[in-house]
Amino acid sequence: MSAALLGCYDFFKKQALRENAVIPVLFFNTLFSSLIFLPFIILSAQSPMLDGSIFHVTAGGWEMHKYIILKSFIVLSSWLLGYFGMKHLPLTIVGPINATRPVMVLVGAMLLFGERLNAWQWAGVWLTIVSYILLRRSGKKEGIDFHHNHWIWMIVGAAVIGAVSGLYDKYLMAPVESGGVGLDRMMVQSWYNIYQCGMMFTMLLLLWWPKHHETTPFHWHWSIICVSIFLSTADFMYFYSLSLPDAMISIVSMIRRGSVIVSFLFGAAFFHEKNLKAKAVDLALVLLGMIFLYIGSK
Repeated sequence: MSAALLGCYDFFKKQALRENAVIPVLFFNTLFSSLIFLPFIILSAQSPMLDGSIFHVTAGGWEMHKYIILKSFIVLSSWLLGYFGMKHLPLTIVGPINATRPVMVLVGAMLLFGERLNAWQWAGVWLTIVSYILLRRSGKKEGIDFHHNHWIWMIVGAAVIGAVSGLYDKYLMAPVESGGVGLDRMMVQSWYNIYQCGMMFTMLLLLWWPKHHETTPFHWHWSIICVSIFLSTADFMYFYSLSLPDAMISIVSMIRRGSVIVSFLFGAAFFHEKNLKAKAVDLALVLLGMIFLYIGSK
């Protein structure tokens, strides 16, 4: 469910960014996401209505919130790079690059948690590398040079930081006895949206507003609200699955990146993007690599 919703989120994000200023769009997305979770925070603190439910937000002090503030900074860094990159690149290029995140998560788990790759997992890693090389060739046909196009590097940077965020999520929600922080998933999702909103408001005032007459103008579009709704719901499903006992971040991240199928179809159907046959082969290799990673992780 998270993967399907995330694919829709990518479509609405691309729609919201078309000929639009990035920073205000991202600010409104964090604002509406915060407004979605604010009632849960208030109800959890002021009444027993949500006690024992999956929507209850646990209270905590600075010892817990400092981890969530760092989470907000990591996610927002990834989003800023990703939003700027997506605005200037085809969705059928962005999606497959983002789908390489599970490989980065797996390598990160190997380096940080001492995990070792087996033959299936190594095959999945190499298939993903080959798909990236082929995707670069597909991009050249559209005049996109992967080496010298800074929008491509922004998407790659967003994917790398997103992988870091995934590993950090597992650390935040893993039990203390397993070496994690043991934070409540609703607490993480609710408060990191609010902290991000504050960060984006500061950025809006200091960076965008003083020069907004000289840059791309902002215009309101209904898809901005859809971005917040689909992302918040997708993240809710993601955090819920990650909070389950023995949840493996490598598997969860892999399935979640299946969103690339949905975003690819949207890019083909609604944005009429080019060179779809070659990109479909690249995408198939990414998905095959994800299947190999899944088999190797069982």
